Amino acid sequence: MSGPLAGVRIIDLTAVGMGPHATQILGDMGADVIKVESPEGDLFRHVAPAVHPGMSAAFMQLNRNKRSVVLNLKQEADVAVLKSLLADADVLVSSIRPQAMRRLGLAYEALQKENPRLIYCGVYGFSEKGRYAGRPAFDDIIQARSGLAGLQGRGEGREPAYVNTVAADKIAGMAAASAIGMALYEREKSGLGQAIEVPMFETMVSFNLVEHMAGATFEQCDAPMGYGRVLSPHRKPYRTLDGYISMLPYTTEQWRRFFELAGHPEHARNPRFMDPAQRAAEIGHMYALVADIVAGRSTQAWITLLEDADIPVAPVSALEDLLDDPHLRDIGFFHTAVHPTEGRITLTGIPVTFSRTPGDIRRLPPSLDQDGDVIRRDIAGTD
Repeated sequence: MSGPLAGVRIIDLTAVGMGPHATQILGDMGADVIKVESPEGDLFRHVAPAVHPGMSAAFMQLNRNKRSVVLNLKQEADVAVLKSLLADADVLVSSIRPQAMRRLGLAYEALQKENPRLIYCGVYGFSEKGRYAGRPAFDDIIQARSGLAGLQGRGEGREPAYVNTVAADKIAGMAAASAIGMALYEREKSGLGQAIEVPMFETMVSFNLVEHMAGATFEQCDAPMGYGRVLSPHRKPYRTLDGYISMLPYTTEQWRRFFELAGHPEHARNPRFMDPAQRAAEIGHMYALVADIVAGRSTQAWITLLEDADIPVAPVSALEDLLDDPHLRDIGFFHTAVHPTEGRITLTGIPVTFSRTPGDIRRLPPSLDQDGDVIRRDIAGTD
């Protein structure tokens, strides 16, 4: 065992994206994660693509460093098995709606009596304190309700759109992993567990409004909500002679160097572009101007020119490009292994590193109930 969470046992009563992402982060950091699944298994086992049924690519990327046990919580005997697991567990992470957990006798108040050190983390769509409590929620629903889909359509002639990734699931999953780490730290001082609520809706509203609260931050300000630079219709990768680049001079000095290197010294002397306040007010116009300039050279020509001048620039990578990205190759980011049922697989690496207690990939994603017999024997206290 290695990692900062070695010795911590987590009971994972989650499925799909948010909860499994959180528990995989914790498992990567050394926690012993027991994934409790229904007889049908996590829904994400069954999405495409897959080599064999029940072992989809999405499931594989979210469920390493976990053990799987099947428990049918419609049966009292299996609920009793789960309660036995929780009797000496450190953390429960559940995406089951709180009303259903109460019906099963698995509310925090009931479990806390038997295990005062238990950290009980509920991950679901909406806080129990508001009128949306208990409503079903998936990533698309939260992207819409939290304003994220609307942001993609903000501006004349644009329509709301989903971000092309399960952003709400993954962001809320990271928030849950962070909250659990904090609760474990606090327990070292108090000796007591506590209940944690990590709702997707509130997490994403907080995430979205960091920069987009804008004018609504101040009572005496009539500026609209929304961060103008990010919302500019001209903020997008620039077309070059043979492809696209992302390029962002940010400081005044970087803008000056860009215009001079690009052969437009007149813009480098224009106070509209060199004064930060004026530049911010005209950022859409500047982006459009840059687009015209960038179109005249190749992608590699711009990358070479701007990297040498320390101006932020990058090519626009396709998903496929990431598998052979030279930086990711340098750090050995992708983890390849031979899975006992799925053959040779590639998983993303662990992005966070610890100098003394690094996480690692100890277990490959489990088949359904792969560890059920061992876990049940442990509960029964038999060899």
